[in-house]
Amino acid sequence: MNSNDGGFWDFTSDLAMKDMAYTKEGLGVHTDNAYFTDPAGLQMFHLLSHTNGEGGESVLVDGFEAARTLYRENRNAYSTLRRSVFSHHASGNQDVCIKPARSFPTFLHSPRTQELYQVRWNNEDRGAQFSASLEKLRHWYSAARAWSEILSRPGLVRQFKLEPGTPLIFDNWRMLHGRTAFTGARRMCGGYINHDDFVSRYELLNKGREQVLLEI
Repeated sequence: MNSNDGGFWDFTSDLAMKDMAYTKEGLGVHTDNAYFTDPAGLQMFHLLSHTNGEGGESVLVDGFEAARTLYRENRNAYSTLRRSVFSHHASGNQDVCIKPARSFPTFLHSPRTQELYQVRWNNEDRGAQFSASLEKLRHWYSAARAWSEILSRPGLVRQFKLEPGTPLIFDNWRMLHGRTAFTGARRMCGGYINHDDFVSRYELLNKGREQVLLEI
């Protein structure tokens, strides 16, 4: 999947792109492409090398499990994050200014089944403009604080060190990812796959074309 990052990326912490991922700083857990109308479905990271330093551990949180936790503990906060208040943007580079066709909530639910199907969360890419009253904005920040606290709970966080030769592939609509700060020189590669393309291939391989056509 081609994006403002290219197709298949190969990068270091050289700030070639004005993005936190191109630094050595720690990254809080987030989903990628919150500023896309249609964020990438699958994402892959592959650590090619890390020399003369330490740190840089990958951090993962299951967004669906975190959302279920928030729903159980604070239903008002969950309901607040189902409403669109902020949009997102990518505008750090001179040739890039991306924003979605509309603002999206943190939790997206199917209008037919009401099932949660996508989590969209990135503190670094949130825009400054909001579409709510000051009272609703205060409610949103309170809900976001409760959500952020859950995302940092040890029981939900998985932290590990990537090794050369072991790519990490995950669902960007569900899994939040981050990274601890590091020293030394790291080289990473990776890429995206569109969600619709992934689901199409998955269903054809697992159900067969005849069954998939019957479900249309």
